[in-house]
Amino acid sequence: MTIPPALPLALLLGLLHTSLYVLIRGNAGGRLPLTYVAASLGAWAGAALGNRMGLDLLAIGDFPLIPASIVAWVGIAIVSILATLGPQARGT
Repeated sequence: MTIPPALPLALLLGLLHTSLYVLIRGNAGGRLPLTYVAASLGAWAGAALGNRMGLDLLAIGDFPLIPASIVAWVGIAIVSILATLGPQARGT
């Protein structure tokens, strides 16, 4: 059984962008796993969209990095916005 390169590369790119997000922000506020899943799924979807649209300026094989990175950050932004709009934890 062979694994297509899109899934492992999407997981690695999701990890990279989640790490950058935590480095910039300082913490993920208890939603780190959700942020990682959103970034990985976004990278996978962005790679599929990039392949469909023919956007392969910077690619590893058939995995376009630019569209995958953009959509990964969109996934991170969605998680961050929803966490801001959702109920806040009370400090004791």
